[in-house]
Amino acid sequence: MAGTRPIPPPLWKAAALSGMASYLDAGLIVSISVNLAIYRDSYDMGVWMAGAISAIVTGCIAVGSLVGGRLADLFGRRRVYNWDIFCFAIGALVITLAPDDSTLLVGVLVAGLAAGADLPTSLAVVSDAAPAWARGRLVAFTQVMWMLGIAVAVFLGFVLSTTGMTGARLITGQLAVAALVTWALRSRLKLPDALSEPDTETAPESIPLKRVWTRAALLPMAATFVFYVTWGLGANTFGQFGTYLLVTVSDASQSLATGINLAFIPIGVLLTFAFVRVADSPWRDRLFHVAAVVQILAFVIASLTAGALAGMLVFFVLYQLSNPFAGEANYKVWSQLTLPAETRGTTQGLTYALSRGVFAVAAFFTPALADRSPSVLLWTITACMTAAAFAGVFIIRVLVPRSASPARDTADPRVPSTWPAGPSHKEH
Repeated sequence: MAGTRPIPPPLWKAAALSGMASYLDAGLIVSISVNLAIYRDSYDMGVWMAGAISAIVTGCIAVGSLVGGRLADLFGRRRVYNWDIFCFAIGALVITLAPDDSTLLVGVLVAGLAAGADLPTSLAVVSDAAPAWARGRLVAFTQVMWMLGIAVAVFLGFVLSTTGMTGARLITGQLAVAALVTWALRSRLKLPDALSEPDTETAPESIPLKRVWTRAALLPMAATFVFYVTWGLGANTFGQFGTYLLVTVSDASQSLATGINLAFIPIGVLLTFAFVRVADSPWRDRLFHVAAVVQILAFVIASLTAGALAGMLVFFVLYQLSNPFAGEANYKVWSQLTLPAETRGTTQGLTYALSRGVFAVAAFFTPALADRSPSVLLWTITACMTAAAFAGVFIIRVLVPRSASPARDTADPRVPSTWPAGPSHKEH
């Protein structure tokens, strides 16, 4: 049965190294958020510079996704895959050693662009190398890395909260070290995917941009974009402003707000591992229906209570229980299953970029909206989550069955017989 065949260790290694894009993406966003107050005091930032940093991070990730995904399809996914992680390390190092806010901004720009470029590229690389029966689990595993990126940044922020700028440098410094180690390991990674190495079959002219504007690419691209942008407006809001909303709207203390976020992270990590286990089975999409309803219910409760602390506690419980089965992990898997393989980097880069651009704009206005009317903010997010549920159902009912055709699976022929794919694997 799908989802039960063992996956060869080299593919798990590829998934882990590709998942570092998600680890570093999440780690960068959360680290900047955790350190922002320290940066403000240490660099004597103006209020506009402090407020713009988070929006700039998200905006750079959006631009990087758009450009990086296209460059990967043009010049070879492995080439971009190796060098964008190196550029991220440089940016993270500049952030860590920045003597002033101007230098910090330069580091944020470089790291954000590189993180964005690595997101669609790394997913395309592991998806290219994966056989169809393992693709869901391998792509879903990158979401585990995303959760770990959040967990490490929040944990270090909690432990180092009294160490000032030294702690801030350690939090971003671990990202630079992780990126350099990943770059070294990726450089030696052996993968049998024809699309990831530039050659005569994948020269720039072989993947013209017009291939993106076909029905085969546009429909799944539009559907996955609608799901990700509507779901992500809620997830990104609580990812960037969860502690802020608990303090300013729910009247929680700073320590209680930080503790609530930290306490629920292990639940999210464990349930994301559970999603990986079912990502190649029919349970992946069956559980989505249940989790999507629970997720909407969570936001309805938060909205009905206007952000009161008791309601927010119930919200966090229901949200953490449902989010791993009706969130970004689904988007990643559905994108790899439904988007055409030859333009996968470009098309997913577009959906990432457009979504992150929307998130950046929303992040700029969120504090003001929360101050003016928490209820309007929460009900707006509830409506977005409802729209995401409908988009997910469309993907499951219409697009995923279409992608099950053997003609759409271009990865299996590139898995060599030297990898123990299982008794039913056929060599090509």
